Formats: sequence, C-alpha cells, structure tokens
Amino acid sequence: MTLDIEGFRALDKERRELITANEQRKSQRNKASDEIARLKKEKQSADALIAEMKQLSELIKQTDLKVDELDAKQKELLLTLPNIPHSSVPYGKGAEGNQEVRRWGTPPKFDFQPKPHWEVGERAGILDLEAAARITGARFAVYKGWGARLERALANFFLDVHTREHGYTEILPPFLVNTASLMAAGQLPKFAEDLFRLEGTDFWLTPTSEVELHNLHRDATLNEEDLPIHVTAWTACFRSEAGAAGKDTRGILRQHQFQKVELFKFTRPDKSYEEHEALVRNAETILQKLGLHYRTVLLCTGDMGFASAKTYDLEVWLPSSKEFREISSCSNCEAFQARRAGIRFKPKGGGKSEFVHTLNGSGLAVGRTWIAVVENYQQADGSIVIPEVLKPYMGIDRIPGPKS
Repeated sequence: MTLDIEGFRALDKERRELITANEQRKSQRNKASDEIARLKKEKQSADALIAEMKQLSELIKQTDLKVDELDAKQKELLLTLPNIPHSSVPYGKGAEGNQEVRRWGTPPKFDFQPKPHWEVGERAGILDLEAAARITGARFAVYKGWGARLERALANFFLDVHTREHGYTEILPPFLVNTASLMAAGQLPKFAEDLFRLEGTDFWLTPTSEVELHNLHRDATLNEEDLPIHVTAWTACFRSEAGAAGKDTRGILRQHQFQKVELFKFTRPDKSYEEHEALVRNAETILQKLGLHYRTVLLCTGDMGFASAKTYDLEVWLPSSKEFREISSCSNCEAFQARRAGIRFKPKGGGKSEFVHTLNGSGLAVGRTWIAVVENYQQADGSIVIPEVLKPYMGIDRIPGPKS
C-alpha cells in the first residue's frame, strides 16, 4: 500500500489544533457562566454576555462535529494500515519473492495423462458444476454421492487429527458475523468488497472462521496460566473473490462458498513463533497422512496478508497442471489483531496486562484437499483410490469410475 504520511500529519495537526481551541473555548464558557451568575445575583444585566456565549456554544458544537469527522477519518486510515513484517520475512514485491523452505513426498507417477479434477469428478458422477450454476451461479459446486461423502470425510478426518493428536478444542461457531467482529479480525474496513453482507442488517457471511475464533475472547483479559489456547472449527466460508476476475474459472479451486477447518491460537508473545512453527507442522501432518506431495513456502513482504507478521503457505501438488497450489496459509499476527479486539492477558506474577499474540492457519481447506485427492489418486479407468487414512470415513477403497 501507499501511505500518505503528509496527509495523515496534516489531518492530525488540524484535529489537535481544533481540540486545543475548543478546550480554550469551553474554559472561556465556564468562566462566563460564573460571571453571568454573579451579574444576575447583583441584579445587573447579563444579556450581552449570554448572547456572546450562545454564539460561542454554537461554535463549540460545530467544532466538536468537525473533530468527530476528523476522528473518523483518522480511525479509518489507521484501520487500513497493515501489520509490520517480522525481521525474518524476506523482502519482495510479489509471489516471485517467496522462499521455499522444504518439500515432502514426490509427485505420483501415471501411465496415462492425468485429468483435471473437474473432468475426473464429472466422469465419476461426484461433481456437478452445471447444477450449481443453475441453482446459484458461477463459482459454486454441487458434490454428489461419493463426492459429498469425500468432502464430509475430509472435514471429519481433519477435526479428529487436530483434536485428538494436536490438542485443539473443537468449536462450532455461527456462520454469520457482525461488523465489530470483522473489524477486530482485520477484515474490515479494508476487505469489504470481498465480503457478502446481508442487506439491512449488521450481519455478514463469514469469510473464514478465523473471524469467529479470534472474537471468542474479544475485550477480555485472560490469565497467563490459561495460555496457550488452541481452538479449531469447521465452517463454510463465503468470499466474493472481487479481485479474482478471470482466475481459476474452471473447477472448484476458487469458489464463492467453500468449507475449511481452521486452526487458531492465543499465545504469550515470547512463545508465539514457537507456536507458529508447531501450527505449520500440524497442518503439514494432514497432508503427510493423506500421502500428498507438497511444499512449504515462506511468503515475502509483498505477498503476505494484511494482518500477518509472518506467513507460511503450504502448496499441494496438482498433477493435471503440474504445479503446486496453495492449500493452507499459516500466519502469526503477533499483537495486531489483539490490539484491534482488546484481547490481553494478566501475567502470573502480577504487573501490567499485555496483548496476546494470535495465530491462524487452514488445517486444511476442505475443497482444495478434495481436488488434491481426486487428482493425485485418479486411475486410468476414471476411478479414484481412497487414501488409507480416509477409508474408515468413506467405507470404501475407491470411488468407482464412470459406468461403461
């Protein structure tokens, strides 16, 4: 972003000067009130002074309104300032400046040309994009039969691993959030055009359950001994994808509605980067258990999110396009969101309360994992082999191919 520092300074200078002038006027008005009371007591005329104070009161009122207007402008500008990147984040202007940290696994080998997920899904009768377009419009999906079961199986598998093995507490939050919650999480005012709002209400469709999980403790002071707090949630997520015109128009890679399992942490500042690395490993564990080839990438300054101080992306291999695509973004927001939401903790030994650090990551995006499973486990006959860890959830070894 480009920050107009001189414009901000001019706004702040005008605001301060108006406040100072109004304080002097209010002091003058208070003294005049005493003088009016004295004149009346002494049976002297106070009409001239009263008339003068009426004009002064009107000027005070108008100045207060102007200060409120400048306050709102200043707050709006401050709310659009992004977080400061951590010193370990590489400088860069875009995705080309990101750094690959590690890879896991190898791409699957096929003795046929692997097809994209929408072709595999439609041939197997588990994905119906035409029906979705008829029901709602573009960038929506209808999962059918084993396709719907696979979506549900993945979400249940994610939640079971994170709650049973990684120690997260499962949360099922509302899918509607209010303006205050979005503001606290850093989604508003900057990303308003990417969100869906319910007309005539203060409700918005959640863009990510990071919003709900973050606001579990808004305006609260936690006890240090209760930290860290690890929570996870499955929700649908809704995004207008306003800035994604023309991108990934085929298939279900970029949708207006998708399901995601989110990981969220509230931590002490001195532990947040240790917790960040652990969160990334938690998300990576899911991909490893599914046997999916992926890489972990450290985002540069020009490609990281608004609220983040440091972000790792996990990118899964898609054989049809022979490329890695993002499946999880794991961020340490430090105290950025906590300041906006007023989330503090009280040190065990006493002393001044501090802001917590908040961390979030997809563990994982369910729809994109569905894509990865369908593409990486597709067979020449159009069937899809079920990864070993999903078989108990699916009840079958493979999704049958198209009927001949």
